[in-house]
Amino acid sequence: MFKAYKSNGAILGMRLMIRQADLNSIIKVAEKSAVEVCGLLFGRREGDSIVVEEVRFVPNRLNSPAAFEMEPLEMVKAIDEAEGRGLEVVGIFHSHLKCPPRPSARDLRGMKLWPVVWLIVDDKGSYGAYILRDGEVEEVEVTVFEE
Repeated sequence: MFKAYKSNGAILGMRLMIRQADLNSIIKVAEKSAVEVCGLLFGRREGDSIVVEEVRFVPNRLNSPAAFEMEPLEMVKAIDEAEGRGLEVVGIFHSHLKCPPRPSARDLRGMKLWPVVWLIVDDKGSYGAYILRDGEVEEVEVTVFEE
Protein backbone atom coordinates (compact mmCIF):
# COMPACT_ATOMS: atom_id res chain seq x y z
CA MET A 1 0.00 0.00 0.00
CA PHE A 2 2.77 2.46 0.90
CA LYS A 3 6.23 2.84 -0.56
CA ALA A 4 8.39 3.78 2.42
CA TYR A 5 11.77 5.19 1.60
CA LYS A 6 13.07 7.06 4.59
CA SER A 7 12.97 6.48 8.32
CA ASN A 8 14.59 8.12 11.33
CA GLY A 9 15.62 4.69 12.61
CA ALA A 10 14.05 4.81 16.08
CA ILE A 11 13.79 1.32 17.49
CA LEU A 12 10.26 1.08 18.84
CA GLY A 13 7.11 -0.80 18.05
CA MET A 14 5.15 2.34 17.28
CA ARG A 15 5.62 4.02 13.91
CA LEU A 16 4.38 7.35 12.53
CA MET A 17 3.82 7.20 8.79
CA ILE A 18 3.66 10.54 6.97
CA ARG A 19 3.72 11.53 3.31
CA GLN A 20 6.87 13.23 2.07
CA ALA A 21 4.77 16.15 0.78
CA ASP A 22 3.14 16.66 4.20
CA LEU A 23 6.45 16.54 6.08
CA ASN A 24 8.00 18.91 3.52
CA SER A 25 5.10 21.32 3.99
CA ILE A 26 5.62 21.45 7.76
CA ILE A 27 9.38 21.92 7.39
CA LYS A 28 9.07 24.64 4.73
CA VAL A 29 6.60 26.65 6.80
CA ALA A 30 8.86 26.25 9.86
CA GLU A 31 11.93 27.38 7.92
CA LYS A 32 10.18 30.58 6.82
CA SER A 33 8.50 31.41 10.12
CA ALA A 34 9.79 33.72 12.84
CA VAL A 35 7.54 31.95 15.37
CA GLU A 36 6.93 28.31 16.23
CA VAL A 37 4.44 26.78 13.82
CA CYS A 38 1.97 24.21 15.08
CA GLY A 39 -0.95 22.07 14.11
CA LEU A 40 -2.68 18.74 14.17
CA LEU A 41 -2.05 15.43 12.46
CA PHE A 42 -5.21 13.57 11.49
CA GLY A 43 -5.42 9.98 10.36
CA ARG A 44 -5.91 6.49 11.62
CA ARG A 45 -4.19 3.71 13.53
CA GLU A 46 -3.27 0.46 11.82
CA GLY A 47 -1.87 -1.85 14.48
CA ASP A 48 1.35 -0.24 15.73
CA SER A 49 1.35 2.25 12.84
CA ILE A 50 -0.13 5.71 12.97
CA VAL A 51 -0.92 6.80 9.42
CA VAL A 52 -1.16 10.56 8.86
CA GLU A 53 -3.78 11.37 6.24
CA GLU A 54 -4.05 15.10 6.80
CA VAL A 55 -1.90 17.89 8.21
CA ARG A 56 -3.72 20.95 9.50
CA PHE A 57 -1.84 24.09 10.52
CA VAL A 58 -3.39 25.95 13.45
CA PRO A 59 -2.29 29.51 14.33
CA ASN A 60 0.10 29.86 17.26
CA ARG A 61 -1.74 32.27 19.52
CA LEU A 62 1.45 33.04 21.47
CA ASN A 63 3.19 34.30 18.32
CA SER A 64 6.44 33.24 19.97
CA PRO A 65 9.73 31.89 18.59
CA ALA A 66 10.14 29.75 21.74
CA ALA A 67 6.66 28.41 22.56
CA PHE A 68 3.30 27.56 21.04
CA GLU A 69 -0.33 27.31 21.98
CA MET A 70 -2.83 26.46 19.31
CA GLU A 71 -5.66 28.92 18.79
CA PRO A 72 -8.51 27.07 20.57
CA LEU A 73 -11.37 27.91 18.19
CA GLU A 74 -9.32 26.99 15.12
CA MET A 75 -8.27 23.79 16.82
CA VAL A 76 -11.86 22.78 17.60
CA LYS A 77 -12.92 23.65 14.05
CA ALA A 78 -10.14 21.49 12.58
CA ILE A 79 -11.03 18.55 14.85
CA ASP A 80 -14.75 18.80 14.05
CA GLU A 81 -14.07 18.87 10.29
CA ALA A 82 -11.66 15.93 10.45
CA GLU A 83 -13.98 13.85 12.61
CA GLY A 84 -16.73 14.53 10.08
CA ARG A 85 -14.52 12.77 7.53
CA GLY A 86 -13.88 9.83 9.85
CA LEU A 87 -10.38 10.92 10.92
CA GLU A 88 -9.04 11.21 14.44
CA VAL A 89 -6.31 13.30 16.02
CA VAL A 90 -3.25 11.05 15.81
CA GLY A 91 -0.62 13.67 16.56
CA ILE A 92 0.45 17.21 17.20
CA PHE A 93 3.24 18.93 15.33
CA HIS A 94 5.25 22.04 16.01
CA SER A 95 8.62 23.56 15.31
CA HIS A 96 11.64 24.51 17.36
CA LEU A 97 13.54 27.48 15.99
CA LYS A 98 16.49 27.69 18.34
CA CYS A 99 16.93 24.15 19.61
CA PRO A 100 16.94 20.55 18.35
CA PRO A 101 13.67 18.78 17.51
CA ARG A 102 13.28 17.07 20.89
CA PRO A 103 10.63 17.71 23.55
CA SER A 104 11.25 20.68 25.81
CA ALA A 105 10.03 20.91 29.41
CA ARG A 106 7.04 22.89 28.12
CA ASP A 107 6.37 20.19 25.51
CA LEU A 108 6.36 17.54 28.25
CA ARG A 109 3.56 19.40 30.03
CA GLY A 110 1.60 19.47 26.78
CA MET A 111 2.28 15.80 26.13
CA LYS A 112 0.56 14.96 29.42
CA LEU A 113 -2.57 16.80 28.23
CA TRP A 114 -2.43 15.42 24.68
CA PRO A 115 -1.25 11.78 24.87
CA VAL A 116 -0.65 11.41 21.13
CA VAL A 117 2.49 11.39 19.02
CA TRP A 118 4.29 14.74 18.91
CA LEU A 119 6.17 15.48 15.68
CA ILE A 120 8.78 18.18 16.19
CA VAL A 121 10.72 19.79 13.34
CA ASP A 122 13.46 22.39 13.41
CA ASP A 123 14.25 25.22 11.02
CA LYS A 124 17.04 23.17 9.43
CA GLY A 125 14.86 20.28 8.22
CA SER A 126 15.51 17.81 11.05
CA TYR A 127 12.60 16.11 12.78
CA GLY A 128 11.67 13.60 15.43
CA ALA A 129 8.51 12.07 16.84
CA TYR A 130 7.85 11.30 20.48
CA ILE A 131 5.18 10.00 22.79
CA LEU A 132 4.89 10.10 26.57
CA ARG A 133 4.34 6.65 28.10
CA ASP A 134 4.25 6.05 31.83
CA GLY A 135 5.87 9.45 32.40
CA GLU A 136 8.79 8.68 30.06
CA VAL A 137 9.42 10.21 26.64
CA GLU A 138 9.87 7.57 23.96
CA GLU A 139 11.03 8.21 20.42
CA VAL A 140 8.66 7.00 17.73
CA GLU A 141 9.93 5.76 14.39
CA VAL A 142 9.02 8.10 11.53
CA THR A 143 8.52 6.54 8.13
CA VAL A 144 8.21 8.96 5.25
CA PHE A 145 6.38 7.62 2.21
CA GLU A 146 4.97 8.48 -1.18
CA GLU A 147 1.69 7.04 -2.37
